[in-house]
Amino acid sequence: MDFETRWAAVDAYFADRLVPPDPLLDAALADSDAAGLPPHNVAPNQGKLLMLLAQIAGARTVLEVGTLGGYSTIWLARALPPGGRLVTLEADPRHAEVARRNVERAGLSGVVDLRVGRALDTLPGLLAEGAGRFDFIFLDADKPSNPAYLEWALRLSRRGTVIVADNVVRNGAVADADSADPNVLGVRRMCEMLAAEPRVSATALQTVGSKGWDGFALAVVTSD
Repeated sequence: MDFETRWAAVDAYFADRLVPPDPLLDAALADSDAAGLPPHNVAPNQGKLLMLLAQIAGARTVLEVGTLGGYSTIWLARALPPGGRLVTLEADPRHAEVARRNVERAGLSGVVDLRVGRALDTLPGLLAEGAGRFDFIFLDADKPSNPAYLEWALRLSRRGTVIVADNVVRNGAVADADSADPNVLGVRRMCEMLAAEPRVSATALQTVGSKGWDGFALAVVTSD
């Protein structure tokens, strides 16, 4: 058995025991696949991790940059207490329409505020309208823009805000200082910013599983 097959088998083992079958989440994945969306959604155990992290943080407000089909959106929205809200930003109108249907079917339309447009165009609107400081921020959109997304995350955060950035390992390419890949360059620059930013404490973890070899960065805002 090769490593990737073994990784997927371990993911399946944990998911079978710790992530119960959920028809609404399964339908969100099926509809995303039927609509031809790229298979970039988080794995089920990763989705539950996001939910648990948001719950541990006591989040009442969540910002998600990169909705895709709404799979991670549903996980994060389920972490919120009554009265909580989640703002999610999606650049592609076709992806947003699929996500909107998935969120509605999950009974979360009253919790989720889905905004369509390039995140770097819609993020300033959140600040302008006084959207407040988010308790939990998930960055999972185009990686070349990660440095700009991190800047906005810090502007829209408070002391104690948790920031998670997905897909930071890039099959190990993040360690290649000579890489010219814009995705890798975006991740590396974001990590350099996290290292130099006095307002945060951050780390990053590699992961292996059904989504291959990747990982995520995790940061906590320690001062305003």
